[in-house]
Amino acid sequence: MKKIFACLLMGALSANAWALDAADQQRLSGIQQSWAHIQYEMPADQRTAAFEKLAGQASAFTHDRQSVAEAWIWSGIVTSSWAGAQGGLGALSKVKDAKVDLEKALALDPKALQGSAYTSLGALYDRVPGWPIGFGDADKADQLLKQALQLNPDGIDSLYFWGDHLYRQKRYSEARGALQKALQAAPRPGRELADAGRRKEIEALLVDVNKKID
Repeated sequence: MKKIFACLLMGALSANAWALDAADQQRLSGIQQSWAHIQYEMPADQRTAAFEKLAGQASAFTHDRQSVAEAWIWSGIVTSSWAGAQGGLGALSKVKDAKVDLEKALALDPKALQGSAYTSLGALYDRVPGWPIGFGDADKADQLLKQALQLNPDGIDSLYFWGDHLYRQKRYSEARGALQKALQAAPRPGRELADAGRRKEIEALLVDVNKKID
């Protein structure tokens, strides 16, 4: 189970939160920066507790700003990451909570953060076990990730998770193209750590993809 969520979710999501006021933007940026630090700099055995604490902050954000889709997106991201750090079947309840948060974000504003809720939710459907254990569904993942690409065709995350999806579907040449394009994504100011961590994940996946092709 830990491997299922290992690269979820999703510190490299676009941060163009133009709809937020200054206080909300600062709050969102703090959650994003904390996520990247935990995911990419903190020892693995410390991440569960750190994500649990951050999940509390993200949940408080949704409580205070219930109509802000960006808050719900990042609550879903952090909760998913907490599940990944915890591992085991017990993490499934957290993933289901994350799914609810992301669906709430889509209901409020599907274009928020350049469609990041589609990306995050699609990644969950791709990685969570299917029925009867979980809600995983490759076809649903495909649909959601394509919607994400329509809104953010050049984003590092939308391309990475699409490439990963193609790899899981054994569409290796297409996966390589998507991942190579992801490496060319423009850097995002203030998201340097998240971008660097995501690029390492892309490069690692490309190694596996190339082995399948060569």
